[in-house]
Amino acid sequence: MEKLITKLFGEIGIDEQKIINFPEGIIGFKNLKNFLLIHDSENEDSKITWMQSIDEPAFAIPVIDPLVVKEDYNPVAEDELLECIGEITDNELFIMVTLKVPEDIKKMSVNLKAPLVINPNTRKGCQILVQNEDYMVKYPIYEILNNRKAGK
Repeated sequence: MEKLITKLFGEIGIDEQKIINFPEGIIGFKNLKNFLLIHDSENEDSKITWMQSIDEPAFAIPVIDPLVVKEDYNPVAEDELLECIGEITDNELFIMVTLKVPEDIKKMSVNLKAPLVINPNTRKGCQILVQNEDYMVKYPIYEILNNRKAGK
């Protein structure tokens, strides 16, 4: 198994069967195309996953299932935006949104406007801009996560 030395996770093994390829890269990082999804094994309750770049070991971005913070999340996008990830059905899509955690954690937000869409069958992904006008680039989630943690 090939190894990768990352900035956040130290040395990790690369399982070729778990690499997700983003043919078009991701917004702001078009040159980064291959990623691994890494879960925090020390905090199994955490809803946050990391997309670790294989192309640039110093780059990892936190992502989260949008339904954790917006239960009615239902992005609308043109079908042709998803062509690069192969044939799909609605049940097969894996959707995540990027998480931004600034110094003031109370300003934590997710980008509901540009979700990451992954086809687990082809292990290909893309980042799309959705047509939903009410989805924000910086959707605040601090209170949502706190309420969920408190059982509200």
